[in-house]
Order: sequence, then structure tokens, then C-alpha cells
Amino acid sequence: MKKFLSAIPLSLQHLLAMFGATILVPALTGLDPGSALIASGLGTLIFHLITRGKVPTYLGSSFAFIAPLALYVGELHSPGQAVAGLISVSIVYAIVSMIISFVGFEKVRKVIPAVVVGPVVSIIGLSLATTAVTSMASTHWDVAIVSLLAAVIATLAGTKVIRLFPLIIGLGVGYAYAAVRGFVDFHTIATAPAFALPHVVMPEFTWVVILGMAPIALVTIIEDLGHMFVLNEITGKDVTKNPGFSSILWGNGIATLISGFIGGPAQTTYAENLGVLAITRQFSSRIIQGAAVLAILLGLFGKVGAVIQSIPVAVMGGICILLFGMIAAMGIRHLIEEKVSLANMKNLVIVAIIFIVGVGYSHNGIAYATIAGLLIHWLVPDFTTKNER
Repeated sequence: MKKFLSAIPLSLQHLLAMFGATILVPALTGLDPGSALIASGLGTLIFHLITRGKVPTYLGSSFAFIAPLALYVGELHSPGQAVAGLISVSIVYAIVSMIISFVGFEKVRKVIPAVVVGPVVSIIGLSLATTAVTSMASTHWDVAIVSLLAAVIATLAGTKVIRLFPLIIGLGVGYAYAAVRGFVDFHTIATAPAFALPHVVMPEFTWVVILGMAPIALVTIIEDLGHMFVLNEITGKDVTKNPGFSSILWGNGIATLISGFIGGPAQTTYAENLGVLAITRQFSSRIIQGAAVLAILLGLFGKVGAVIQSIPVAVMGGICILLFGMIAAMGIRHLIEEKVSLANMKNLVIVAIIFIVGVGYSHNGIAYATIAGLLIHWLVPDFTTKNER
């Protein structure tokens, strides 16, 4: 019981890390935030079941599908078509998973060099920098700085116990400061419903919705691969080998399928929670599963969810500066540990293009940057001399 109770704050940190992004997608598309929370929790538990609890990551609402979901749910008021699109996405996941199982991920992995992996990992963090700084922290810089400083001090100067909960400490201090400044909206807590259930949505298949959403799955598959590279760097274990990337894709695909039927968005692995792992160094999948259970409860009990929703975006912005920065730093560490020589001009060109495309392209930049880096590595000859290598 003592071990269980001590794990609750660790699970809560993961819940807080994913909460803002997970409910932002339904807010932008017209889906129900409560259903999205329940879908993320169920999807994460299903993912952990399929991957046998060997991949300590959280699944939340995917941003890659915002445009089509906003069209079918928000503008056309046809959630059934959105569900049909998400079913087609899950089928793409299944097909790619079976191909990888047949070919073998090792053959796939051999053609993905460290000079591509490192910068792709970095841009996963860097591509979120604008969200953390411009969209969140800049709303009230003083609140963001107080939250960030509290988390940094807890991480670097806290006791062994305090270093396990730097995000909760940062959020708590930032929330209290924001409340004193009058930035916390307590009205949303008072008006939130006490209890709500998600609605089952039946699919309405059309070729337009299938062709419009299914190809986007390839983008999130590449994103998943990048996140797994980050997770490998953080934990020191290669989850693409055990339980295998095909199992990871199966888990993500089934999670998206279930999410669609209960009115939620597509699911994807979350960089925010990888940042939590990097900071706390607590890699137990039980902790992530605890966060999933909490997310389901929040989706069912509106009052509790409203408390978290009342956290000012500036508080989350300060915390996210640390979270996303840690991910970016992991990519640089990967280049160093793999002894990638940037004296080699081809390597330098690959890194340069991945950084600029990944950071500069606001939609699906990670996928495009990964493809660009791989194409240069595969197709462009290396004319550098041995001394430059």
C-alpha cells in the first residue's frame, strides 16, 4: 500500500504533463474534452497491454489530425465520418505493423543512422518551443518564470524525494502565485458537471474521409518512431527490439480505433511525458498506467478535471520550457554518444536540413524533416575525404 500511495504523485505528474495538449485537440475540433481524456486513458492502458508493459509512454490526442477532425466534427457536424476516418487510420497502422513484422525491424533500423536519429529527437523538443514560449509562457511571463524556477530548483537542489516530483512542485508554486495574482478562474470549477459519460459514435464510411485521413497515419508512425528513439535514449533500453516496433504500432492503432468509437481523437505517443521520464528518471510503466486511470476518472468526474483545467497556461508554459528542452538535449546527447562527426560535410548537411525543416515547418515538420534526412543519407554520395570523416 505504501508503494502504491508513493506512486500516485508520480502518476499525477504524467497526467499534468499531457493534460493541456490532450484537451486542446478536442477544443479545436469540436470533440468532447471529457471523452478525449477517457480515450487517452483507455488507449494508454490498451497500448501497455499490447506492448506487455515494456514501453513506459503515454498516449494522448494527436495534433496531426486537427484539420480533418475540425472539418468533419466542427463544420460538417458529422462525427460518424470522423470515426470512419480514424478506423481507416488504425488499419494503416495494422498494415505497416505487419510489414515490419514480416521484413524485420532490424533491417529497417539499419537504414536509419544516428546522424538522422539525433537531430530528429532534438526537433521533437524544439518544434514545441513556440508552443511553450509564445503560446503559453508569454501570456504572463512572471508566472511562467516562477513555475520554471521552482521546478528547476526542485530538480537540481531538492532532496532525493523532492527530485522525484519537480513538476508537481513547479505547478503547485506557479498555481499559488497565479492565484494571488488573480489569474486562476475558479468559476470553471464551480460550473463543471459532476459526472459525465462518453457517447458511442457509429462510423459513416465514405471514400472521401478514408482518403483524407488514412495517409496521415504515415506521419504519426514516423512521429512514433522518433519518440521511441527518445525513449531509448532516456531509459537505455531499445523498445524497438523488445517488445518491438510492430507491437508499438499495433498498440497505437488499436488505441486510435477505440478512441474513435467513444468520440475521441486519434492517439499518439506524447513527447511531454517523455520529458517527465527524463527529469524524474522513474521508468516504471505502472506509473504511466496510474496516470491513465487518473485520466479516465477525470473524464468521468468533471469537477476534478476542471481543477486541472483551471491551471493558467503560463504555469504550464514555464514547466513545458523545461520538459521540451530536455527532449531537445537528448538528441544532442545521442549524436555525442554515437560519435557522429560533424566535421563530415554530409553529416553536417543532414543535421542542418533536419533542424530547419523540422523547426520551420509548423505542420508535421518532424515527419518531413525525417524523410528529408533519410533521403539525403540514402541517395546523396559522400565525397568527403577520410580525414574529414
